[in-house]
Amino acid sequence: MEISLDALQKRIRRIALGDVMHRSARRFGERTALIDGDTRASYRELDEAANRFAHYLLGQGAGEGGPVGMLCSNSIEMISAILGIHKAGRVWVPINTALAPEAIGYILDHAEVRSLVIDAAFYARPELRELVESRGIVPILVCPADKVPASAALTVNQLIASGPVTLPEVEIDSDQLALIMYTSGTTGKQKGVMHSHASVYAALTSSAIAWHSSTTGDVWSGMLPLFHIGQYTVMMTLLAVGGTMLVQRGFDPGAMLEAIERHKVTVIAALPMMYAAMLSHPDKPRRDLSSLRLCIYAMAPMSKALVLKMLDEFCPNLMQPGGQTEVIAPATVFEAHEQRKRFGAYWGVATTANEVAVMGDDGRLLERGEVGEIVFRGPSVMLGYYKDPEATAAAWRHGWHHSGDLGMFDQDGQLLFMDRLKDMIKSGGENVPSIKVEEVLLRHPAVFNVAVVGLPHDRWGEAITAFIVLRPGTAATPDDVIAHCQGQLGGFEVPKDIVFVPALPMTPTGKIQKFELRRANLAYYEKG
Repeated sequence: MEISLDALQKRIRRIALGDVMHRSARRFGERTALIDGDTRASYRELDEAANRFAHYLLGQGAGEGGPVGMLCSNSIEMISAILGIHKAGRVWVPINTALAPEAIGYILDHAEVRSLVIDAAFYARPELRELVESRGIVPILVCPADKVPASAALTVNQLIASGPVTLPEVEIDSDQLALIMYTSGTTGKQKGVMHSHASVYAALTSSAIAWHSSTTGDVWSGMLPLFHIGQYTVMMTLLAVGGTMLVQRGFDPGAMLEAIERHKVTVIAALPMMYAAMLSHPDKPRRDLSSLRLCIYAMAPMSKALVLKMLDEFCPNLMQPGGQTEVIAPATVFEAHEQRKRFGAYWGVATTANEVAVMGDDGRLLERGEVGEIVFRGPSVMLGYYKDPEATAAAWRHGWHHSGDLGMFDQDGQLLFMDRLKDMIKSGGENVPSIKVEEVLLRHPAVFNVAVVGLPHDRWGEAITAFIVLRPGTAATPDDVIAHCQGQLGGFEVPKDIVFVPALPMTPTGKIQKFELRRANLAYYEKG
């Protein structure tokens, strides 16, 4: 069959995520791509496994060509399936494993998932199995190779054990939908964020440049869940440049310190609280951490004290990326050489694939020192919200993607994140960024974690309310905490109420769900 010149051009010049693995396998061959406990997978082995999974999806018609969902903890089998989905030109729909069954069912229905890669342990839960079976979804189980599931369902290991190892011949357009990733729910109902092969590729290119990644063999931690856009992008970046990723399931400070020493880890991506836990762990003084060249922190600001302690006692370089599911991080980066110069929730400067600005309500781009909404444009911006053109249009006003975050450029052109738009507290007629109050509270020696929200108040409009988790073995009173804030904050910025809680509601990726705090406390705090 003769192929048109246009079709040949698309095939030759295409950007397809499955090709990343294919080309790296040809380039790096037997180099280790993944380490999962005692199991290792080379680039060749991972590529062959992904090809076999892709051929299954194409040849068996699993799910009749619809999106492929995934409900898994991190594993080599999970990654093989992700790459196979990309190679087959199917749409990957990762699902947060900590969601309630109702929320999982919503995503399965909303994304029209037809087949689901799911950990056998999850499928064994009656309520999740019912979700799958009642919808006629084809299950593909992730379980150890030496364990055969009780059900008749296929397993990923069975599918990657045999079949063609050649790259499938699939026509994939660069702007074709590659994944639908649902927002983490920090502001309420989840939305399906659509990304193309090209938008992910633009992000991983920016990542490689921002993190100074090369083909000399970086070893990265992989403790954050792969259903999150950040860890997924790290994985794809590493596979593009020939690095190695430790496939980890969750975080344990002692285990992470041991892994750094044993595997000569060079780069870690983690939450500030994870770094604090490693710094204070009793094993830290006896561990060799000299292999570390870069630590990346995200999801929350890092206090000045922690930044300096990290630089002096843990790792010579720190970076903070900015971005969101809709604009794949790093859309901005607060670079290593800036870490000792300025402190706070800095996002830094735009990375290679994006342009960033601060916009006023009227669509005017603001000057340095002016506070407005952080907006983006560039190839790593999403295709839009799945089945929600109204929300997409609202996010793309004035020809830019609106992040929902407030910020400003300082006099040196460094972008400073101020707050989520919905987290700006209007108290006594004044705007109070919750993050400013949180930064002060985190300096209190007894405060381990904090979330500040505005709750309805007859006098103040919104009362600044701080929900605080104390450090183990410490004590404090509301008066102690308020006295700490006085002198560091304006009178109108000092919290009106202090609430000590055992834990803050969080997503599995470490984002505080402030809307849950508001919802749970509205009735009690509606007072004069």
